[in-house]
Amino acid sequence: MAIRLSLHTIGKPSARDAVHALTPLLEHWLYGKRMVFIDPASIPYTPELFDWPIPENTMMEVPPSALVGAESAPLVEQLKALPISLVLDYGDDAEKAALTGVRFRFVNFDAKRYPPDQLKGLLIKTRDYGLGVAYNVYDAASFQACVDAGINAASSWFFKLPDRAKKAKSLNPAQANIIRVLNLVRKNADVQEIEEALKQDIAISYKLLRYINSVGFGLSCEVQSFRHAVTILGYEKLNKWLSLLLVTASKAPMAQALMYTALTRARLMELLANDLIDPQEQDNLFITGAFSLLDALLGVDMEQVLETMTLPSSICDALLGQEGVYSPFLNLTKTSEGEDGQAIADQAAMLGLTAQKFNVSQMQALSFADRMDF
Repeated sequence: MAIRLSLHTIGKPSARDAVHALTPLLEHWLYGKRMVFIDPASIPYTPELFDWPIPENTMMEVPPSALVGAESAPLVEQLKALPISLVLDYGDDAEKAALTGVRFRFVNFDAKRYPPDQLKGLLIKTRDYGLGVAYNVYDAASFQACVDAGINAASSWFFKLPDRAKKAKSLNPAQANIIRVLNLVRKNADVQEIEEALKQDIAISYKLLRYINSVGFGLSCEVQSFRHAVTILGYEKLNKWLSLLLVTASKAPMAQALMYTALTRARLMELLANDLIDPQEQDNLFITGAFSLLDALLGVDMEQVLETMTLPSSICDALLGQEGVYSPFLNLTKTSEGEDGQAIADQAAMLGLTAQKFNVSQMQALSFADRMDF
């Protein structure tokens, strides 16, 4: 998996504005093996766009027009010298851009513009430019068509849609047992009763302790048993950890991407609500974000899952698309995965969030999901 960040713009920003937005994010960057693609969108593609300490795992996308214009020579020379990976956005003048001497690692293809039969020929034509990646792939059928055409990877949200053709009639035994334990914790049941429920599935106990001791949660000591966890954390925090178990119990083909997205949403909602919602409700916001993809993860309708769970009405209302105190945060989180920059800005403004606050929270949330072991 990789991450693709789009620079949504309002008005007529410059490359310098983009640099000012990107630089504060370096403290929370996804350093390591995971690649981060940056889509400059409508930002003017000038040499100033590269005037920041670009992390080595970053892939900057480049439109062909930026390399073949009358004033493109300074940018071409700059890109030849930069020790970073580049992505060629395939389109008009792509062949001319490839002849400038700038080296590319990937070639981006717009799946809305190039259907699979045409894409197959383009991949053969551009195989010497870089590995082919498709974007704007919005459903599973389009993804499969791109794979059949020979694409190496797809960048979009097609995996979020539940597969109605493979919808399960009920939860599997492991999922049902996790929900049983969750409900016991929600009801403040006796520790021994909860332990007995956990013992029915040793894998759950193991996974729970692994999550609790994960670097993503930063505990100062190692939790060695469920009873120990209750002593250190209390039931409220344990409810959050158990929620992660349910999110990561999926066997769906796209489970890893779904889990990553759900964990990112969970942490992002927590961070966005800082100073806006009672701190005691932070864990509920996390759970709302984590559970927002349960229908896709578990293969059952959201209503069906919620009927089996003991959850506050505020969480259920948000998950069912109804109004409630958590809904604005979930709506903003979902909107941030889309392409409407103005909608993101408007919803963030309604919550009193600045662009920098939102951007930093987004990177922190992605980094949190990246640190989790699932």
